[in-house]
Amino acid sequence: MSHSPLLNLPGPSQDLLEDIEGAIARARDFVKDFRPDLVVSFSPDHYNGFFYKAMPPFCIGTHASGVGDYGTFAGPLDVPEDLANDCARAVLGAGVDVAVSVSMDVDHGTVQPLEKLFGDATARQVIPIFVNAVAAPLGPLHRCRALGTAVGGYLAGLDKRVLVLGSGGLSHSPPVPTLATAPPPVLERIVHGRPMTPEQRQARQLAVIDAARSFAAGDSALQALNPAWDHRFLEIIDSGMLSDFDQWSNSFVEHEGGSSAQEIRTWVAAFAALAAAGPYETTVRYYKPAPDLIAGFAVRTAVLK
Repeated sequence: MSHSPLLNLPGPSQDLLEDIEGAIARARDFVKDFRPDLVVSFSPDHYNGFFYKAMPPFCIGTHASGVGDYGTFAGPLDVPEDLANDCARAVLGAGVDVAVSVSMDVDHGTVQPLEKLFGDATARQVIPIFVNAVAAPLGPLHRCRALGTAVGGYLAGLDKRVLVLGSGGLSHSPPVPTLATAPPPVLERIVHGRPMTPEQRQARQLAVIDAARSFAAGDSALQALNPAWDHRFLEIIDSGMLSDFDQWSNSFVEHEGGSSAQEIRTWVAAFAALAAAGPYETTVRYYKPAPDLIAGFAVRTAVLK
């Protein structure tokens, strides 16, 4: 499923929020019926837990805490340490280089889907897996598929009902800082991880609200949404032909979907994890081009055939 800080901020129309909430409610029913023992979340970060001082492509958390950005939960998540460590060993054993964090900070990209699906970010045990989708340079998409396949191979051997989550937007290009464009105070944060003050967080929220308002009004220099590209991505997801993404270069993804469309990496990893256990079919299918959220917003649920 997609995530958005603007789901928790003023600005989006009530009709849009109700439409998206309807799709999330269907996903929530799907999860309730499945009754998972464990959640594995493939999620990005937005310079709240991972910084250029040392930016891994992938990282598995054995302990994790929400930072509380954009009104999401702040505090420790319920991470099963032994399972997370075993998962990391299995992924490394499968030939995928992954970092491990015993003190992972996660933001709304991880926490918001947990809250939307369970009502409480700590309602289930969760293994958080960070997938870098913001901080260039990025590895190729086929490595994200390899990560998911390795994780799925490990999960298939567990005697547990496991819900796999992929959290990210489709086409979107919000105002995210880069090494080349960030002013010195922001550069200090995205490189060294200097904590944001409450005033800085409030200023960032207001900037996001203003950016979304301008984008929805058509008065913005941000890259436009690309529903046609979003639908093509979802068609491949629905077909299960995940190897097709191996031909998608990073420059193609950014050109077609925008800088933050790289968050599709979380979807690729999540569906590859499911596919490691066998062919799947998608059930809940939702997509909405949502300028109010500066995002192509999508939800998919899937089960093994």
